Amino acid sequence: MTLEDFFTENRAAVLGFSGGVDSSFVLYAGLLFGADIKACFIKTVFQPEFELLDAFRFVERVGADFAVVDADILCDARVGLNPPDRCYYCKSNIIEALNTYARAVKVPLIIDGTNASDDEAGRPGMRALAELGVRSPLRECGMTKDDVRRISRAAGLMTWNKPAYACLATRVPAGMPLTADVLLRVEKAETALFELGFSNFRVRVIGEKYIRSSEWPIRDYGVSAKLQFSKEQLRTAVDMREEVIMAVKPYFDTVLLDMEGRYE
Repeated sequence: MTLEDFFTENRAAVLGFSGGVDSSFVLYAGLLFGADIKACFIKTVFQPEFELLDAFRFVERVGADFAVVDADILCDARVGLNPPDRCYYCKSNIIEALNTYARAVKVPLIIDGTNASDDEAGRPGMRALAELGVRSPLRECGMTKDDVRRISRAAGLMTWNKPAYACLATRVPAGMPLTADVLLRVEKAETALFELGFSNFRVRVIGEKYIRSSEWPIRDYGVSAKLQFSKEQLRTAVDMREEVIMAVKPYFDTVLLDMEGRYE
């Protein structure tokens, strides 16, 4: 099956749209092949603000229908307690929000941007997709991330080389409760590093005590940030040590650098 075949058979769909490489390409392809695709961004505390801004920019360029739906996923204790299979419960809540929107616009099919190179074993959320009937055109058509980037570049899509950006919850170790406060601190620290010119990194939360207050600063909570930069940017981070510390210190008590870097 090709994407053209998929969208010829499925003329209308609600797309769970993040503004990333894959869902942006699915939106582009659906519109290209004449389908009525309604892009829906489920806004939670797990996404930084720039992701929503990127999503707005992309839909404006391709002229797609776009909706933003707020979802308080942390009200589900199965998510907030951050168990190893948190992604399953999180994705289930997101799909429920998409279903509510889909019913409102009277579109029966929900699709997403999962591609053929996404590892099902390492993604509990993919189980929720299968159980709740969400279809993944890229995966069904055998298209990998490399395929998507290559064709996106040829098509002139602004997202073709956008770095992968997993949700903010992935910065917090399993078993450490998730709060809006700690996620906001991660977002602010990563935003500060983006503003210094870094593009491929993660701010990981480590520490024995959990953040339970929204008060600033947080020195009394003993929570540290471990910074992981790509191999290419690790030397720059070392050279810019003082600037990096100044950027992250307002949000974390201690700033640590992972010398092994981030190579995935």
